[in-house]
Amino acid sequence: MRHLYLVAYDVSDDKRLRRVYRAMRGFGDPLQYSVFQCSLSDVERMKMEETLRALLNLVEDRVMIVDIGPVAGRARVAFDFIGRRPEAEPERDAVII
Repeated sequence: MRHLYLVAYDVSDDKRLRRVYRAMRGFGDPLQYSVFQCSLSDVERMKMEETLRALLNLVEDRVMIVDIGPVAGRARVAFDFIGRRPEAEPERDAVII
């Protein structure tokens, strides 16, 4: 079952920040700078975490992962925006790493 996740990160080094951003583009859609919405299976979430652990300095950087819930449930309407909404991208069928 796919879950919707909100992933936000704070990376202190510009080089690592760019690498994390590029990696996250393979897992979800950017909502704001350093904030992504990701629809992931359990395996995809594990792959995302492994990817992030390899890129981050775990002493200086941090990532917050919030499980919003099953995609088929309330998660689809859990996000609300004031102002310009992020561009909607088509559903992903695969994770690109």
